[in-house]
Amino acid sequence: MIDRRSFLTAGAAVSAAGILAACAKKNPAKSTGPDSSGSKQITLGFSQVGSESGWRAANTQSVKEAAKAAGINLKFSDAQQKQENQISAIRSYIAQKVDVISFSPVVVTGWDTVLKEAKAAGIPVILTDRSVETSDPSLYVTLVGSDFEIEGERAAHMLEKVLAGHKGPVKIAQLEGTTGAAPAIERAKGFGKIMHASHPEWTIIASQTGDFTRAGGKQVMAAFLQAHSDIDVLFSHNDDMAIGAIQSIQAAGKTPGTDIKIVSVDGVHDGFVAMSKGQINAIVECNPLLGPQLMDAVKTVHAGKGSTLPRWIKTKEGDYTADQAAAALPSRKY
Repeated sequence: MIDRRSFLTAGAAVSAAGILAACAKKNPAKSTGPDSSGSKQITLGFSQVGSESGWRAANTQSVKEAAKAAGINLKFSDAQQKQENQISAIRSYIAQKVDVISFSPVVVTGWDTVLKEAKAAGIPVILTDRSVETSDPSLYVTLVGSDFEIEGERAAHMLEKVLAGHKGPVKIAQLEGTTGAAPAIERAKGFGKIMHASHPEWTIIASQTGDFTRAGGKQVMAAFLQAHSDIDVLFSHNDDMAIGAIQSIQAAGKTPGTDIKIVSVDGVHDGFVAMSKGQINAIVECNPLLGPQLMDAVKTVHAGKGSTLPRWIKTKEGDYTADQAAAALPSRKY
């Protein structure tokens, strides 16, 4: 597993990113009509991973709204959580000779071939939300998104607060995100890092993917409870799975947030509603509103200044406990 931080030190990749950006600048014929300033309009081909959660819906809306506000011609596709659909969409964008390609990868691996095709066509690529593993870091210019491993660490620290004063063993069930996806891999890694370093009394007794969906969270949590009646804590890789799991916890005659403490990741509106009811104890925010940062990066790359961008453009995020939920809920934008 290649950690995203390893890419930050790849100086050669940054240099190559500039070359990619320069290539895009040399192909103005790929742009569509003029924008309000009279310049050629930038065309961005964007492939979204899917529509599996409230977070993803907010992310999609942010990208679409930011593109419109920036005067960028957006070609959008939904991969429905299938890598083959995403690869097909990227190839379609290459054939259409868009100016920039961006996508939120379904899984971490398996992108080298199509990324090399984009590079050969002189079209720079910007990743959003999720990272990839690649043999050549210069195949993409930058990543706009969160640090999922740090989110996992933050979740463990939030659990420390939730369990303040608790004595004895803690049995944890983990609802993982989509198998092979960067957030699933890295959130589990970050959480495990803190757990193993500081909490020998914590044990993950069940861990399985719920595919980031409410239905998946509900189904998997029901199976967890059938196999383990003594679960103390649920760590969910996103709010939607946690919300689904709450239904199964209640169906089992237990009280979510009390009998089983819940720490989740995302910070979507429905997650805050559950937290305001005491059903979720803490949420680690993963900000989906990446659209404005993405459009700024697209403009920079198209202007031939990709080498000036950081290798990883991180988002700003916060952490919330149940006692903060009611006050924070009215101001939530997603």
